Amino acid sequence: MDLLNTLVDKGLRRETPTRGEALAVLATSDDDLLDVVAAAGKVRRHWFGRRVKLNYLVNLKSGLCPEDCSYCSQRLGSKADILKYTWLKPDQASQAAAAGLAGGAKRVCLVASGRGPTDRDVDRVSDTIKAIKEQNEGVEVCACLGLLSDGQAERLREAGADAYNHNLNTSESTYGDITTTHTYADRVDTVRKAHAAGLSACSGLIAGMGESDEDLVDVVLSLRELDPDSVPVNFLIPMEGTPLAKEWHLTPQRCLRILAMTRFVCPDVEVRIAGGREVHLRTMQPLALHLANSIFLGDYLTSEGQAGKADLEMIADAGFEVEGTGEVTLPEHRAGGGCGSHESGGACGPATADSRGSTSGEPRTDLVAVRRRGAGTDLAPNA
Repeated sequence: MDLLNTLVDKGLRRETPTRGEALAVLATSDDDLLDVVAAAGKVRRHWFGRRVKLNYLVNLKSGLCPEDCSYCSQRLGSKADILKYTWLKPDQASQAAAAGLAGGAKRVCLVASGRGPTDRDVDRVSDTIKAIKEQNEGVEVCACLGLLSDGQAERLREAGADAYNHNLNTSESTYGDITTTHTYADRVDTVRKAHAAGLSACSGLIAGMGESDEDLVDVVLSLRELDPDSVPVNFLIPMEGTPLAKEWHLTPQRCLRILAMTRFVCPDVEVRIAGGREVHLRTMQPLALHLANSIFLGDYLTSEGQAGKADLEMIADAGFEVEGTGEVTLPEHRAGGGCGSHESGGACGPATADSRGSTSGEPRTDLVAVRRRGAGTDLAPNA
């Protein structure tokens, strides 16, 4: 297929596909799916070999968020029956992180619900970062605390944070349909603040919220312009009690096309399969490793993932290897200073699905499980 040959050549040269080419990837048929995966896989292996980076989430503060993001079980007005608790103490967070690190993770992602941190919150998270780093040599720490005020990214960097995550989630043109309590521009501004502070910027998307192919391509092209070091691709987990609980638009094939399109647009970036892979990729998860070079280990913020042991077995069975703490994730031209190698400020956006990706049969609500273990509970975490 001429399209795929063109996209492979562009990916090896770090050249951005045209909007039409990116849309064409999403429009490919299921008959051509393996060809699409094989082509994007060449780009993935060129920049990242067969390594898979493991990341581990620690939910520092769960629920009771004042923002109204429609996809989120922690949102204002959410009726989802999730864990709700206030800030974990630094030793509790460090203990939770240790489980993921023991399971093979090299990055810990510290997440807290809310619009954004107060200065006191930044102090609290800074103490947590220091505690984790003191006990775990070589660990990477990424913070995800919402919208940042001036100076806060610098303080997190001084405390030892390596990265900051703030997703664009969907295209600018449809953002107001998903969230009304803050804007798309607010999110872009936070990614740029993290970048300017010398933190490695992490920004991605959520697919499956009813958006069109055009929305998906637009947000990923916006991410390419922002040039984060990592792009997490989330697949909507339709949680009961949220406005999007009935949005089941994704098939495993659709998810693979979205990941392939993201890899072609962001060829030398850490593409991470984030929330929802177990729900929507299901038995096709191993194929997705040919497109993404990073996953979350174990559970997510408010929902359960597959067992950490199963993640490790899947990686080995698919012929990949877990990236070690001594290995540098990014290619040499990107690895020299967080986002310092980027030529332009910006952010990476969310991927979504349109009617082409609607599932046949009943929604798999049986695959959505609320997290009841790990941080905020007395039960052992899944790692």
